[in-house]
Amino acid sequence: MLGPVILAASRSDRMRRLVSAAPVTKPVVDRFIPGERVDQILPIIRDLTDRGLELTMDVVGEDIIRPDQAEAARDAYLELIEHLGPLELGTRAEMSVKLSMFGQALDGGHELALKNVRPVVEAAAAIGTTVTLDAEDHTTLDSMFAIHEELRKEFPETGCVIQAYLFRTEDDARRLAASGSRVRLVKGAYKEPAEVAHQDKHEIDRAYVRILRTLMEGEGYPMIGSHDPRLISIAQELARLAGRKLDEYEFQMLYGIRGDEHLRLAAEGHRMRVYTAYGTDWYGYFMRRLAEKPANLRFFVRSMVSKG
Repeated sequence: MLGPVILAASRSDRMRRLVSAAPVTKPVVDRFIPGERVDQILPIIRDLTDRGLELTMDVVGEDIIRPDQAEAARDAYLELIEHLGPLELGTRAEMSVKLSMFGQALDGGHELALKNVRPVVEAAAAIGTTVTLDAEDHTTLDSMFAIHEELRKEFPETGCVIQAYLFRTEDDARRLAASGSRVRLVKGAYKEPAEVAHQDKHEIDRAYVRILRTLMEGEGYPMIGSHDPRLISIAQELARLAGRKLDEYEFQMLYGIRGDEHLRLAAEGHRMRVYTAYGTDWYGYFMRRLAEKPANLRFFVRSMVSKG
């Protein structure tokens, strides 16, 4: 049960300082976050797309406490889009955004986040691609879904993320599956109370399959966010039973995790999108990757021991 402990550490300034100062940290972080600046990430984009993979790009950042920081996050995405345009990748390279980075938690945060994210969605559409709104902790979701609905009035291809461990998600999935949305289903990576979320891994897996069946049988475009081989196989079977073609759903996995599987699925004709993060404020993102999977934590600990 180390996951909740690691998630708590992701909010600790003391742990942030300790992890950031450790000499081994940067080489390990580079496994998950391959660059800090746009110019560093462009070769990664070219390499992955040349291999037949697609991407969703995340400019990492957390703990926005001032409006100017939210505007800086907006501008970072606009800079990314400016560099993506000449590559002419279209939807092969989209963006993922966390509305907390756009000011959602500040005073008047709902309106502020919508104001800041809209130019990003507009700029993405102008180069032929789109944006997916990432899910965060359960207290933010009503605002996220409302912003998603508002953006889709003009940009119907705007996607959103739902989390299988939350009790509410089965209802959210039924609503979204009927709307033609692009929906990424993940297990969930935030520490949530038992009042709102499944705590048992097997219950989360069962909920994931139920929700995925709803999405596959619906009218939307399912995006399967999982590295679990069993869930990937189940997703393929559910797609077959629903009569979906290979281009009517996609798999999504994180950069740095199961890279061989990325290539295998793409070689089989599946749409395989790699969630690729970059930026300087990597700590919270990195800690959630450790919390999601024990193998990630073991990798980090082995690296510390071998290089310590």
